[in-house]
Amino acid sequence: MEHTTRHDVHPEGRHDSHHDMGTNAMALSATLHCLTGCAIGEILGLMIGTALGLGTWTTIALAVSLAFLFGYALSTLPLLRAGLGVGTALSIVLAADTLSIATMELVDNSVMALVPGAMEAGLVNPVFWLSMMLALTVAFFAAWPVNRYLLARGKGHALTHEYHGAEPTGARRFIPELATPTLVAAIAAFMLGGLVVSVADDLGAEPASPHSAPALR
Repeated sequence: MEHTTRHDVHPEGRHDSHHDMGTNAMALSATLHCLTGCAIGEILGLMIGTALGLGTWTTIALAVSLAFLFGYALSTLPLLRAGLGVGTALSIVLAADTLSIATMELVDNSVMALVPGAMEAGLVNPVFWLSMMLALTVAFFAAWPVNRYLLARGKGHALTHEYHGAEPTGARRFIPELATPTLVAAIAAFMLGGLVVSVADDLGAEPASPHSAPALR
């Protein structure tokens, strides 16, 4: 009679489960990485647009452009540290990140446009920061399955993953290594700070009393 020990059994499902967990974790990291670049560009673009008094559509165009710029830049730095040339690094990043960033920008700006008063709120207004937090959260959940789909097929951030962690040499050692958790924490802290400042500004503004005496001329 043939006996099968526990060590002889290698369930197919267990291998698939570990593979799925690895893909999910990579998709999470890739999505957060793209999100930080998009958030930096979006906030900076909206701040510049507000400061210069630009129109809504001009401000959106500026914010989207900067989101792509910073998204690509954050993904390019690790490749440059790993020894790739600028042209090669950019070609890999364009292929890896474009669909993810485009998804985030489409969803993010759609949410901001749908929230009443979000685009006109201004930076010192809780509506702006709460709307931005909501928009980025929805954009994250929209882009995560996109990144997972690409990773499962060896595309997207799978194209850049092999270069991460490589030991830089020469002047490339001075290229900053920006860890995704650090970037996420910095963006979250900045947005929370913006919300706190805007709430404090609202609370500090004293509404005019209807019974106050008119000013003397």
